[in-house]
Amino acid sequence: MSAAFFFSYLPYNMLASVSTVLALGAAASAYELPANLKAIYDQHKSGSCSKSLSGTFSGGAVYCGDLNGAVFLKGNNEYDNLDIDCDGANNSAGDCANDPSGQGQTSFVDTVKTYGISDLDANLHPYVVFGNEGASPSFRPQDHGIKPLSVMAVVCNNQVFYGVWGDTNGFTSTGEASLALGKLCFPDGGLSGDNGHDEKDVLYIGFTSGNTVPGKDGAKWNAGSTQEFEDSIKAMGDQLVAGLTA
Repeated sequence: MSAAFFFSYLPYNMLASVSTVLALGAAASAYELPANLKAIYDQHKSGSCSKSLSGTFSGGAVYCGDLNGAVFLKGNNEYDNLDIDCDGANNSAGDCANDPSGQGQTSFVDTVKTYGISDLDANLHPYVVFGNEGASPSFRPQDHGIKPLSVMAVVCNNQVFYGVWGDTNGFTSTGEASLALGKLCFPDGGLSGDNGHDEKDVLYIGFTSGNTVPGKDGAKWNAGSTQEFEDSIKAMGDQLVAGLTA
């Protein structure tokens, strides 16, 4: 029996239920780890970084150059955690309301304004905090080819999500992302401006070569939801990830 023939004889309420299950299955698998990225995650988690690009930060991670065309955060026999950043537009809104350290703007707000929005919104835009400036040790991603507002890959909870490099840290902590990205990674984690993901199993990857910046027209900066923005940068993220080798 063909699938079309089978579905044509299902009652409407059952057909609707089947359609919902199929749609949920497609959504759940949309950000499944590709084989090459899973191999990279598994291979590099144990041990330490062999090509450190920075000193060791307060949480134990370094910026690591062990991947061609990329920089990632690496701890000893682990990766990094996911603290929540609520800087930018609406920094006291929603689940960012309890953030004790939120600031009113992100690092590249002047560029973001040319994209038609006032700033990145941590409640909406999945962005990564990458780089530590004005601290010791320090790390400036631009010195290693990573461009502001470029697409980054984040491996978390056995999936890969994409964000943009949207902010930097002025102190010595690492492993930080917007609330929107944190909720993509750990939707059941109860994340908020004052509650992150403590386990150091999150891999943050910034890309140093290729077409990495979506620019004004390459992403849905004025998206109405996190998923809408995420979907708008997925093709670029997938292409960048496909070029990685373990």
